[in-house]
Amino acid sequence: MRRRRAYEKPSERKNREKGEAVRRARKAARKAAQREGLLPMPKKKPMPARPGRPAAAGTGSAG
Repeated sequence: MRRRRAYEKPSERKNREKGEAVRRARKAARKAAQREGLLPMPKKKPMPARPGRPAAAGTGSAG
Protein backbone atom coordinates (compact mmCIF):
# COMPACT_ATOMS: atom_id res chain seq x y z
CA MET A 1 0.00 0.00 0.00
CA ARG A 2 2.29 2.72 1.27
CA ARG A 3 5.73 3.06 -0.26
CA ARG A 4 8.46 2.73 2.30
CA ARG A 5 10.91 5.60 1.80
CA ALA A 6 13.24 5.12 4.75
CA TYR A 7 13.71 2.92 7.79
CA GLU A 8 10.45 1.99 9.43
CA LYS A 9 10.41 0.97 13.08
CA PRO A 10 8.96 -2.51 13.64
CA SER A 11 6.16 -1.11 15.81
CA GLU A 12 5.24 1.46 13.13
CA ARG A 13 5.31 -1.24 10.47
CA LYS A 14 3.03 -3.48 12.52
CA ASN A 15 0.57 -0.62 13.08
CA ARG A 16 0.60 0.30 9.38
CA GLU A 17 0.03 -3.28 8.26
CA LYS A 18 -2.77 -3.73 10.79
CA GLY A 19 -4.45 -0.54 9.58
CA GLU A 20 -4.14 -1.64 5.96
CA ALA A 21 -5.68 -5.02 6.82
CA VAL A 22 -8.61 -3.31 8.55
CA ARG A 23 -9.12 -1.04 5.53
CA ARG A 24 -9.08 -4.00 3.15
CA ALA A 25 -11.55 -5.95 5.31
CA ARG A 26 -13.93 -2.98 5.53
CA LYS A 27 -13.76 -2.44 1.78
CA ALA A 28 -14.45 -6.12 1.09
CA ALA A 29 -17.40 -6.11 3.52
CA ARG A 30 -18.81 -2.96 1.90
CA LYS A 31 -18.52 -4.46 -1.59
CA ALA A 32 -20.18 -7.70 -0.43
CA ALA A 33 -23.06 -5.76 1.18
CA GLN A 34 -23.53 -3.78 -2.04
CA ARG A 35 -23.65 -6.97 -4.10
CA GLU A 36 -26.26 -8.45 -1.73
CA GLY A 37 -28.36 -5.30 -1.99
CA LEU A 38 -27.95 -4.22 1.63
CA LEU A 39 -26.22 -1.00 0.61
CA PRO A 40 -26.91 1.13 -2.46
CA MET A 41 -24.36 0.91 -5.24
CA PRO A 42 -22.19 4.01 -5.66
CA LYS A 43 -23.58 6.57 -8.06
CA LYS A 44 -21.82 6.69 -11.40
CA LYS A 45 -20.40 10.05 -12.37
CA PRO A 46 -22.09 11.38 -15.51
CA MET A 47 -19.70 11.64 -18.39
CA PRO A 48 -19.54 15.19 -19.74
CA ALA A 49 -20.89 15.47 -23.27
CA ARG A 50 -17.93 16.04 -25.53
CA PRO A 51 -18.33 17.34 -29.06
CA GLY A 52 -17.61 14.73 -31.72
CA ARG A 53 -14.50 15.00 -33.82
CA PRO A 54 -15.07 15.89 -37.46
CA ALA A 55 -14.13 13.19 -39.96
CA ALA A 56 -10.65 13.75 -41.35
CA ALA A 57 -10.28 14.11 -45.12
CA GLY A 58 -7.51 11.54 -45.56
CA THR A 59 -8.89 8.60 -43.57
CA GLY A 60 -9.15 6.21 -46.53
CA SER A 61 -6.40 4.12 -48.08
CA ALA A 62 -3.66 6.43 -49.22
CA GLY A 63 -2.57 5.25 -52.63
